[in-house]
Amino acid sequence: MRIRAQVAMVMNLDKCIGCHTCSVTCKQTWTNREGTEYVWFNNVETKPGIGYPKHYEDQERWHGGWRLDRKGRLTLRSGGRMKRLSRIFANPDLPSIDDYYEPATFDKDILVGAPAGLNDTPVKRPYSALTGEPMAVEWGANWEDGLGGAHERADRDPNITRMPAEAAAKVRFEFEKTFMFHLPRICEHCLNPACVSACPSGAMYKREEDGIVLVDQDRCRGWRMCVSACPYKKVYVNHATGKAEKCTFCFPRIEAGQPTICSETCVGRLRYLGIVLYDEDAVLAAASVQDEHDLLDAQRGVFLDPHDPAVRQAARDAGMPEEWVEAARLSPVWRLIGEYRIALPLHPEYRTLPMVWYVPPLSPVLDATGAAGRDDTDADDVFHTIRDLRIPVEYLAELFTAGDADAAAGVLMKLAAMRSYMRARTLDGTVAQELLEGVGMTAEQVESMYRLLAIAKYDERYVIPTAYSRDAAALEAQAAASGGCSLDCEGGPGMGGQ
Repeated sequence: MRIRAQVAMVMNLDKCIGCHTCSVTCKQTWTNREGTEYVWFNNVETKPGIGYPKHYEDQERWHGGWRLDRKGRLTLRSGGRMKRLSRIFANPDLPSIDDYYEPATFDKDILVGAPAGLNDTPVKRPYSALTGEPMAVEWGANWEDGLGGAHERADRDPNITRMPAEAAAKVRFEFEKTFMFHLPRICEHCLNPACVSACPSGAMYKREEDGIVLVDQDRCRGWRMCVSACPYKKVYVNHATGKAEKCTFCFPRIEAGQPTICSETCVGRLRYLGIVLYDEDAVLAAASVQDEHDLLDAQRGVFLDPHDPAVRQAARDAGMPEEWVEAARLSPVWRLIGEYRIALPLHPEYRTLPMVWYVPPLSPVLDATGAAGRDDTDADDVFHTIRDLRIPVEYLAELFTAGDADAAAGVLMKLAAMRSYMRARTLDGTVAQELLEGVGMTAEQVESMYRLLAIAKYDERYVIPTAYSRDAAALEAQAAASGGCSLDCEGGPGMGGQ
């Protein structure tokens, strides 16, 4: 067993209001410069919808992620080394600018400098930020926001096309018959990243200390195989430099013990950050299970319980700082994924073992129970209503459980039970024991889960060790004390006499 630590994120989709604050602050921090006009390391999509870039979830078209070959071995969908080498100068599996969107700017001077007394109001016309030529704005990174244009395009959402016909028929794009929720997306910083394996120059790498996937700009040669291999299409090419760029998980902030900028500025307080311990030796086996429905449990099996004394001691023996071991024990991410088991990965069938997980959205289950003529205080009635909610369970299953509707329904039942239990406890102080038994949780666990999801404080949502900042301070002090080269110290190679 080789213990590793991964900085991971969980997002509670019930709390996302689609304000795009996370996208804007990320854009201003990381991609507000030439060559990245079309790039959004963080974007918020409306589901159902075809997303950004268009149809990125259709791996029959883009060949992203991993698959099992005839012998059951894990292989990239984009092909082996020879196939990728043959396409190194002409890769057909790349989204075009039309699949993303052509960024536009506007001539604001025409408004500021317009002379007085005009009969017609001057109009700002869009110009391409890439070519400078006039253009018509026809698509954008959040074009489908609030189901805009859903009646024209959303039925081509790959998640709907993969649903069973009977379940897909439940999805309607008519007033008062449709549903929607917001899905914020960043790089998944996977345990088994396809982008790293596909990079011919070795520029993509996963940091050993915290699992963050980064791009070495000096080694990148712009082959763009990483773009093809990433099934989430979260690697971009800076058209000014020709280099690949991606979400860095705000690693300078993480190293200082601060949350990512998207988490820090999130209006809905829906993001959780923490450390997850995992067994690196178990990653390949987990990604290689035959049945896609087993991928969720397989990835959960890779994670190690930070409350287990043996695991904690093994982490220390592996050289992990005590602060990281303690942060793993307090991690809200571990509690949502491993203890409460209500967080789910985005498209586990891609076999990358993503490390940004989601608490799926729950429709107003109590209202739906009452509308169906059922008792919203009865556990059986509440649980049976789960299958009849406005957001089809099958749709959530395509997103988060590789199509396993039972697994998705199980999470929704826990969330529904929490709501019903807390409602009863708040109104009349009763303990809905049947609800607790139905989901296999204790009253203490449900109340703890409620606090974390609903009213957790800042330091409960973000548990990030600051070991790196302390190491940096120690190194700086060491350099100052040496009076010269920082290597010229006790135990160092020394530079004296040279």
